[in-house]
Parts: sequence; C-alpha cells; structure tokens
Amino acid sequence: MNTTSFLLLRLALGASLLGHGLVRLPKLAGFSQGMVGAFQKSMLPAALVTPFTYALPILEFVIGLLLVAGLFTRLSLVAAGVLMLLLILGTCLIESWEALPSQFIHVAFAAILLNFLTSNTWALDNLLGRK
Repeated sequence: MNTTSFLLLRLALGASLLGHGLVRLPKLAGFSQGMVGAFQKSMLPAALVTPFTYALPILEFVIGLLLVAGLFTRLSLVAAGVLMLLLILGTCLIESWEALPSQFIHVAFAAILLNFLTSNTWALDNLLGRK
C-alpha cells in the first residue's frame, strides 16, 4: 500500500472515531441514558451497559486522536478493532441491524491498516522512532 493511501485510510478511521467521541462527550450522561434505555430488553444487565456507555465516547475520542496523530498506531488499530467488535456484539443483542454495516467497515479499515503498517510513514510514530 502506498504511504498516502495508508495515511488517508488511517485519517478516515481516526476522524470517524474522534468525531463520534467528540460529539458525545459534552452530553455524556444523556448519551449513556439513551444507550442504557436501548439495552433494557437485551440480555445484558444495566450494571455492564452503564459503565461501557460512559467509557465508549472517551475510548472513541482517545483512539481517534491517536490514529489521526499516528501515535501508537498498531495499538490504536487493535483497540479500534476490539471496540468495534464489542459494538457489533451489542448491536446484535439489541437487533439494531442497520448499524452493522458501518461497524463492519470500521473493523475492516483497522484490519487492513494493520496489514500495511510499514506504509505508516506520515505519523508521529516515525518522528519518535516508534514502529
């Protein structure tokens, strides 16, 4: 993969996660309440859903910021993939099928980028001598 293509894909994934977190952080309590409400009829207890809904926007923001910066890229891509897998599971548990394509696209971006990390030359990781 060419370095510019890698950069564009990394920035797209990072911007999406960063944007999701950024818009949710100022309304964190309301976001959490809405998500807990959506999961009321699922098999997941509120005791699991509530902490996740508070952590989700923070994780999205931090992972997105790291990806945009190209810092800890490998770890950030793995974290993005794992986060998306958790969201896919939750989406299935509440039968919100319309959200799945977007989540699959996000996890696919993370997986593809992990395979081409040597193309990650436009990144803070390179300036700091990280691989």
